[in-house]
Parts: sequence; structure tokens; C-alpha cells
Amino acid sequence: MTPPPDVLAAVALAGDWSLDGLVERLTPLRGWRSPEEVGDVVALLLGRWRARPRRPAERLVDEVEALLAARPGIRPLRPDEPGPGEFRWPVAPWTGLGHVAAGLDLDVGELEWFADRGGWLRRAPDGPLHHYRRRWTTSPSGSPRLLESPAPRLAELQRRVARKVLAAVPVHPAAHGFVRGRSPWTLAARHTGRPMVLRLDLEGFFAHVTGARVAGLLRAAGYPDAVATTLAGLLVTATPQTVLRTAPGDGAARRRLLTRLAGPHLPQGAPSSPAVANLLAHRLDRRLAGLAAAVGATYGRYADDLVFSGDLPVAGLTARVAGIAAEEGFRLRGEKTRVMPAHRRQRVTGVVVNSSPAAARHDYDDLRALLHNCARTGPDAQNRAGHPAFREHLQGRIAWVSTGRPARAAKLRELFAAIDWS
Repeated sequence: MTPPPDVLAAVALAGDWSLDGLVERLTPLRGWRSPEEVGDVVALLLGRWRARPRRPAERLVDEVEALLAARPGIRPLRPDEPGPGEFRWPVAPWTGLGHVAAGLDLDVGELEWFADRGGWLRRAPDGPLHHYRRRWTTSPSGSPRLLESPAPRLAELQRRVARKVLAAVPVHPAAHGFVRGRSPWTLAARHTGRPMVLRLDLEGFFAHVTGARVAGLLRAAGYPDAVATTLAGLLVTATPQTVLRTAPGDGAARRRLLTRLAGPHLPQGAPSSPAVANLLAHRLDRRLAGLAAAVGATYGRYADDLVFSGDLPVAGLTARVAGIAAEEGFRLRGEKTRVMPAHRRQRVTGVVVNSSPAAARHDYDDLRALLHNCARTGPDAQNRAGHPAFREHLQGRIAWVSTGRPARAAKLRELFAAIDWS
């Protein structure tokens, strides 16, 4: 059975109110039923109280007990289930389609068209009536990747839903991608100077998030079914068969991807998709955080990259992660698994973490050479990828490569200042 609520409350309040602090204090308690349960309970506590509650442990016991009792649902963060007209989080209080339309500056007919409530666009061939422009690319590993970019008006609606709804739903502390105040560098910092780093990759991260799962999240927030399915319709799409038939490559991974894309899924290219994917990966994150705590490791995620570090039992941990991912509706790409001991270069989201987080030396050398050539031949001659804002692109690369390295920053800024942009 789970440790008693009075013990949990007392131990939780006895130190730093953070992911690492709570995991460190709660893990040694007796009574946990599974390795993931520690992360599960820590996620509930952090979701319910973002900062340390300002009241004695004895006043917290009843609330902790209610949280534990409510766990079987979709990451319950309050002890009571939302009733009609009630909302679990401070989302926009839309109780009908008229409210949704007004909140998004639409009429109901426009809302139903953009949400494709009748499924018209799923059956229509790809063309000018569709809300997305689609383009196949190939990932560095050779796998097909479909970029689905919404038309400007739909993209703006998705941004409004992200601001008014998605931003109010808590993200798991282990998620570092597309979260305000977190970045590849915050993830890298958590895995710096470790004896072993294990990096795993989720296959088709966005495509595995279905329209039904998005609607389920919105219902859990308190929205009525019609509102939840309509909002989900604004955030997902189904790829026409005419586009699927042009997918490059072959093999089992391609077939799995096409099957996912044929149904309603999160489009890679929509401004709202990263936020939705983070929220739907909450249970995955909390279970993996609990698993990591059980083996004395640290866990974090950036989009589809799962990272563990510490003195790791690699084979058993990888197998358990694969099983949890499958149970949560995701799939690992085995060929992308990387085991990095301390005597080799350890990279997390492109950042070297052996001693202190830093961009790889070859990234610095490549950028330094590019800036030198821009000063010598002019930036237009070096903009071979056709970046529409090449100057800003270079400034972004300078900021990335020089993070935490003042000497690098000074040298790169000196080279950039020598470029003639006239």
C-alpha cells in the first residue's frame, strides 16, 4: 500500500518543495507499490501546490489523502471531479459552442468549419479548401517526416486556444521542451557530470497523440463533450490519402506512421501541437520520473527525447521504459537509443554534458568559419539554405553556441560585427 497520508505530508513538508527534493525525501519511505508510484505522487503534490503549502502537516493530511484516492483518473490534481460548469484548472470557462465561438471571435458556423465537426475535410482530396499545407521531408536518420502547416487564420485560432486553455494546465516538471522558463540547457544541466547518460527517442511523437486523447484531456479539464471535441478538432487533423501515397521510404516504421497520420492526430507544424503533446505526456513523465527515482537516476524529457542519467542498470531500465511508453500510447525507436558513459562524449539535446553544459566544439568551429566567410564574401553568398531572416538566424546560433562560454561569445560577436549587411 502507499505510505500513510500523515507520513507523506510530514516528509513532503520537511524540505525543499521541488521535483528533486520531494523525490529524494519520499523514495525511502516504506509502502510504495511500484517504482513509478513515487513519481506519480510527487507529480500530484507539485500539480496541486506549485510552492510549498504554508500550513502545518496535520492540516494537509486530508487533502493528501483525497489526492491519493483520486489517482486512477487522468492525472487528477484536485480531489474532486469537475461537475457541470466546473473546471479543474483556470481555463477559459466555455460551457457551450456559442461561448467557444465568441471567445475565439468566430460565429458558430465558422467554428464548426475550422474544427471540421462534420468530417468533411477528412473525406475531401487535398486542395485549396484544406486548412493545412503539407510537405514531406526526411529526418537525419532517413525516416519520413510530414510537416503540416496550418493556414494563417487556423494558426491564430490555435494560438488563442493555447493561451486561453492549454497554458492553464500544469506541465510535468520533467518536461523541458516548449515550456516557459525551461530549455535544452535546463535539461542538460540536470544530467551534467553523471557516470552514465541514456537517451531514448519516441517514434512519431506528434502522430501518436490522437484526437480522442486530446478531447479526453479537455473533458478532464471540465469541458462538456461537445466543447471538448470541437476544441480538439481545432488542434488535430487527418492527412488525406493523396498525401499519404506520396510518402518517401519504406518499411514497418513508415507503415506505422501512415496509419497514425490517416486518423486525427497532432500536426507537426501547428503552433499548439508542442503544448498539447507535453500535456498528453504527463502520465508518461510522472511514471518515468518514478521509475528513475526507484533506481537512483534522474529523468527529463525534451519533446520526443527521453533522458536518464546516473549509475544506470541500462538493459533493465530500457526494457521497462519501453513497456511504460507502450502502455501510455507511445513507442520507442530502438535504433535511436544512445548509451553514453562518462569516458565518451555525452550529449543531451545537442549539448555536451560531461563536465559542464556546452555546445559541441565542432558546432563552434562550424559557426566561426561561417561568420568568417560571411565577412569575406558577403552574407548572401553564405545563405545557402535560403533563410528569410539570415541575420537573426546567425544571432540565434551565436547565442546557442556561446551559452555559458564568455570567451566564445566575444569571439563570435567580433566576427559577426565584421559582416557587411548593406
